[in-house]
Amino acid sequence: MTRNKSVEQVMEHVMECHYDFDLTYITERIISVFFLPDLEEQRYRRNLQEVASMLKSKHQDKFLLLNLSEKRHDITRLNPKVQDYGWPDVHAPPLDRICAVCKAMETWLTSDPHNVVVLHCKGNKGKTGVIVAAYMHYSKISAGADQALTTLAMRKFCEDKVSSSLQPSQNRYIYYFGGLLSGTIKMNSSPLFLHQVLIPSLPNFQAGGDIPCEIKLSICTSLSYLHPLQVKCYHRRSRAAEREVVFRVQFHTCTVHGAQLWFGKTELDLACTDDRFSPDATVEFIFSNGPEKMKGREYRKNDASIKVDYNTSDPVVRWDSYENFNLHHQDSMESKKCTQV
Repeated sequence: MTRNKSVEQVMEHVMECHYDFDLTYITERIISVFFLPDLEEQRYRRNLQEVASMLKSKHQDKFLLLNLSEKRHDITRLNPKVQDYGWPDVHAPPLDRICAVCKAMETWLTSDPHNVVVLHCKGNKGKTGVIVAAYMHYSKISAGADQALTTLAMRKFCEDKVSSSLQPSQNRYIYYFGGLLSGTIKMNSSPLFLHQVLIPSLPNFQAGGDIPCEIKLSICTSLSYLHPLQVKCYHRRSRAAEREVVFRVQFHTCTVHGAQLWFGKTELDLACTDDRFSPDATVEFIFSNGPEKMKGREYRKNDASIKVDYNTSDPVVRWDSYENFNLHHQDSMESKKCTQV
């Protein structure tokens, strides 16, 4: 491939060769490279080499690769400039990481008119969607004369390529980021205490239908005003040491104003597309500004038939923190799988 080949010719070459990746020029200077999560390792490495060759042929050393997936030695070896910002698949990234990626993109793109950014993702396309949507908000701050066309191209990419892959929590964090940048979301600077999580009904994973009970998880934990929170509900299989995620929800305490926070079915990851969930299913969080129970509020207890297992040493119950996600390189022989999704 010659260096002066157009974007269209590069794309034609990709399509003709039937590679195991999706390379898309979102704009002339923002490129998405996506690999399926279950791509066999040897084929993935071979395709990484092809991607690096294409990028070097077209852009020489003028591209910065932002890796949104796990760290890998081969990505660093094959590309001149790499920055790692990975987070677990199908999850929303921390707000500070979204901001860091957007800053890295802006800094690189404004330092040289020939520079391009490559967003690398192996897994769910939602990761790329989060960053592109967030950058649409971020780039409005320093909008230039051609910003309208760039924003239109990014919006079209999100709508055509990734919108169906975004989880509700990912959409929520895009909304947070845009709202905090524009000032439409006011930041709560007060500490919060989470007292209860109320789950009115859950699907019966074994017999069909809803479980006719309400689950109340009573806790009292202090959360700083800059505290991201993730809650996962699992179904534990009674005859095997396995579990299945029922729903997942991520939110940030800096956006919480008031004592109650509700999430409906369409706002819960996984549950939003699960027909076993009732359309009016909700999860409710009860907060206060102090550890004491709020006066005038009734704190309901679980039904006697519901047992709470506090045995956190059980490997089926225990789960490693996602903070350990990127401690090792995925292609290191000595690295161990530190997290589970």
